[in-house]
Amino acid sequence: MNDVIAAIATGKVPCAIGILRLSGCGCARIAGQVFTPDNGKPLWEAPAHKLVLGTLRDRQGRVIDQALGVYCPAPHSYTGEDTVELQCHGSPAMLAAGLEALFSKGARQAGPGEFTKRAFLNGQLDLTQAEAVIDLIDAESADAAANAAGQLGGALLRQIDPIYERMTDLCSHFHAVLDYPDEDIEDFEIPELAAVLEDSAKALKKLLATYEQGRHLKQGVKTVLLGRPNAGKSSLFNALAGYDRVIVTEIPGTTRDTVEEPVRIGKVLLRLTDTAGIREASDRIEAMGVERSEQAAREAELAIFVCDGSEPLNEEDHRAMEAARKAPRSVGILNKSDKECCVSAEELPFAQVISLSAQTGENLQQLRQLLEDWYVGETHCDGSLLTNARQFGAITRGAEAIARAQSSLLLGLTPDAILTDVEEAMTALGEVTGRTIREDITNRIFERFCVGK
Repeated sequence: MNDVIAAIATGKVPCAIGILRLSGCGCARIAGQVFTPDNGKPLWEAPAHKLVLGTLRDRQGRVIDQALGVYCPAPHSYTGEDTVELQCHGSPAMLAAGLEALFSKGARQAGPGEFTKRAFLNGQLDLTQAEAVIDLIDAESADAAANAAGQLGGALLRQIDPIYERMTDLCSHFHAVLDYPDEDIEDFEIPELAAVLEDSAKALKKLLATYEQGRHLKQGVKTVLLGRPNAGKSSLFNALAGYDRVIVTEIPGTTRDTVEEPVRIGKVLLRLTDTAGIREASDRIEAMGVERSEQAAREAELAIFVCDGSEPLNEEDHRAMEAARKAPRSVGILNKSDKECCVSAEELPFAQVISLSAQTGENLQQLRQLLEDWYVGETHCDGSLLTNARQFGAITRGAEAIARAQSSLLLGLTPDAILTDVEEAMTALGEVTGRTIREDITNRIFERFCVGK
């Protein structure tokens, strides 16, 4: 990490402000060759963390912008290294010319997430905070952003570190007694081991229990609309989306493929999929659409079965209902309540059945309220929700190792055998915060980032 990296830290579309970012020893001298402060002093002599006005030039020395520059000497910067940011007008062409000028003076193109990776490697962020950066960038709701911001502030680290530290103390105490028998060291006590294991197991179980809500907060709920042709699935899809996303006609089979759209219902984000009507297909194309509908049903976390309440149920309805019931959660919709009803709620094999009209919006709020009740918990989005699949997997392995240690303790195994599992738990938890992370895993994590972050 001895070289200087540079990148455009803002988007690639025209905007009011664009930022060129540099990091690494000597970055101020490189930036100072293309950015000249108006006060006549070189950038590396500018007051730290204070913006100065100056002129930005391209590699030919032509003035391309009036910009602001800020120099942040190590270690008081985002990356822990010397950093410079040049705040320009947001012309993509001008930013590209500025970046090219920096390259000509010795900087190189930063890789995806390399600024945040350097912050992690330099101890400015732990791995939970580093991963929270990309979660904050990708957040699709205020709650998701608040939870990511909480993790960026160390909320997840504060839950895991005490567990890791207590297990570290436990292992070091045991080995000290074992290695230095002649020293006056307090005896290693089994009750202390049992108490640490019990407390750790409870804390990890509580943290893991937040993952489902956290995953839904971050990724949304995979939701599928199922029913026979012309039941009103597409009308309901449009009503929930708030605009005419899919074509609706009176001709059965208008929807021939799956259509996906993120739809927000209050604080719930649905990854909503409209599907082709489930029935015996009349041609190969429709058969492919029906197959995709059933595949979407198998992958869904929530299935919304829609039937035309103004017509008696038929075999196609029953086929769609069976597909819907395979989802972890499902709800039945008696659509077209604005017409005379021919189907009762008791005929639908769902715990929750709602009669509504997608056409007029009657009782649509009842469905929205049900979904909010199902998926919005009481937990505050303060960073305490586990949202990351990699972190969930590592913490699960840690909890399993602790459970094995508890079983070994009950069986009367010696402390050294029990502490083998404790050390496995520490390794797993260390992967969450970055204490024991392997280089290949580190690289894979930061590849998810965009360039300039």
